[in-house]
Amino acid sequence: MTATAPAPSTARALATAFLPRLALVLAALLATLFTAASPATAHAALTASDPTDGAVVATAPAQVSLSFSEQVAMGDDSIRVLDPQGRRVDTGELRDMCSGNTVRYGTALHSGLPNGTYTVAWQAVSADSHPISGAFTFSIGAPSATEVSLPTTRAGGGTVGIAYGVARYAAYAGFTVLVGGAAFILLCWRRGAAERPLQKLVVRAWVTLTAATLAMLVLRTPYTGSGRFADAFDLAGLRAVLETKTGASLVSRLLLLGAAALFVAVLFGVYARRLQGAGTEEDTAKDTDDLTFGLAIGGAVVSGGIAATWALSEHASTGIQPGLAMPADILHLLAVATWLGGLSALLVALHKVPGIERSAVRRFSRVAFVSVVVLAVTGVYQAWRQTGSWSALTGTEYGRLLLLKVALVAVLLGVAYMSRKWTARLAEAPAAAAKPDVKVGAQVTAGDDVSRETRPDVSGASDAEGASGGSDVSRETEPATGPADPERAAQLARQRAALENAREKRVRDADPDRAGLRRSVLVEAAIAVVLLVVTTVLTSTEPGRTVEQEAARGSTATAVPDRAVKITLPFDTGGPNGKGSVRLELDPGRVGANTLHLWADSGDGQPFALPEIKVAFTLPAKDIGPLPVVPDQASPGHWTASGVQLPLAGEWRIDVTVRTSDIDQTTVQKTVKIG
Repeated sequence: MTATAPAPSTARALATAFLPRLALVLAALLATLFTAASPATAHAALTASDPTDGAVVATAPAQVSLSFSEQVAMGDDSIRVLDPQGRRVDTGELRDMCSGNTVRYGTALHSGLPNGTYTVAWQAVSADSHPISGAFTFSIGAPSATEVSLPTTRAGGGTVGIAYGVARYAAYAGFTVLVGGAAFILLCWRRGAAERPLQKLVVRAWVTLTAATLAMLVLRTPYTGSGRFADAFDLAGLRAVLETKTGASLVSRLLLLGAAALFVAVLFGVYARRLQGAGTEEDTAKDTDDLTFGLAIGGAVVSGGIAATWALSEHASTGIQPGLAMPADILHLLAVATWLGGLSALLVALHKVPGIERSAVRRFSRVAFVSVVVLAVTGVYQAWRQTGSWSALTGTEYGRLLLLKVALVAVLLGVAYMSRKWTARLAEAPAAAAKPDVKVGAQVTAGDDVSRETRPDVSGASDAEGASGGSDVSRETEPATGPADPERAAQLARQRAALENAREKRVRDADPDRAGLRRSVLVEAAIAVVLLVVTTVLTSTEPGRTVEQEAARGSTATAVPDRAVKITLPFDTGGPNGKGSVRLELDPGRVGANTLHLWADSGDGQPFALPEIKVAFTLPAKDIGPLPVVPDQASPGHWTASGVQLPLAGEWRIDVTVRTSDIDQTTVQKTVKIG
């Protein structure tokens, strides 16, 4: 079909009235979510605590602190400390102890705590919107019996978690059918906009997505908090949700769904009426090209905006390369929706609409091919980003789910290949329909209407039925003047409707190629349902790359369990009074922010007032450094520096440069293990 430029009047009117509002909503969404997003590792994890799990301390600590691998959202009730009898002993006030790249929160404890075993229960929301929780114990003086049992269910579990998961799946399914159904109509079969079954499919998808988004917004408070359905009616909790990145994305999705409702109204209103008034397919193209262009642009903006509400608030917005991952995730979601949602629309058309043109099926085959290519490219990138290694792909839950998803896509492609073969046979069918033994008077055309091409066989069947006794209810039972009895009229109407449905079914089933295509598309749709289930579970599973990083961090930290690094470095600058030693202390001696202390002693053990001292940290295995540190003098022979950042665990080389005069200086070094 030759593409023609859209008429300036209609396209410009749509662009002026429709697109600026959509662009404004999308810009607000991007601004809100980009300011809240931070380049962190998807799914936060607890990396350290003070006191540590199972520790026995001599005296009661003043506070309990927790360190995380990424930024988390916590409230005043996020850290609870319970005594052996289950009573709270914390003040209930959250302390923000974050510094630089170190994410640490704590809570103060009441003074005068007696000896015994204490339980720390915590809960937070990671930067990718998923709730996390945990618990551990420590003891004062000596361990004791405790009446507190550690929670066995994780945050986001239970019946609320199940309900939230169902809403997540419904949202994905609704988005897929809404976008794919509209794309199928605009790209493959414009006349489908006037077909009632397709209208119902798209409208129900919009309702499903809207209802699921509202359910997720309402359930967000209990999902990330107590796990009780009653908290869904907590207005204070709802207000707190609206201030989060996830809350902003859900509200933005609702605003965009309002724009989608306008799009659907135009598609099935003005556009459908214009199609019904058109004649041939060429006339339809001429009359609707301008409106199709405007709807396509508007639909793309709305669809991209809705997809962005997932990309900008979940896995894609955290981890490595978020600036590239978020656009890739948007394209991935749109490709999935165009393929699988269009598949559902094709299935409905094949089952409910006898007059779908063969050219529409061929167009969808080409659209699906392009969607699969985009899906493969973006999917491979996202798989690398979230796993990063073969061991993470095969040894983590996320990796195994990803392999299952790949296997389902492979099976789906195999079935789609069979569908393409049925499509090719449909394309060849008109030539075969013109064979000489067709009955005289049979309506055979060279067009693309499946129902017209298959009507000769149905007509013949009807003639045969009439000769053998007849089955035309309306011809036998309806009098010429119309029945006066309302009940009889209703009965005849039901009989005519049943007869029409049966006739349409015979038309649909008369073409074996069409029936074969319908069966293969039905199998594709069934696999697509399972694929969406796996995708929904995958989006709430901790990525494999994160699991391996946390495992590596945990094994390294065990080697140096939360204790300060203390080393002594002798030096000799070669000048008079150039001999001495430097005592270095790095507290707490682990990844993140540390406090550095340096003491310089002369040869006789007295404080050495050096003119200058500098420190540098280097991690040769990762080509990091040297990271220079210039400490401030706190007292004669004592220097200190706070907020010394060590980004990764490993064997760090510490270089200390000492100057004892204007010309005499030396550098001494030592390698230490930082966990």
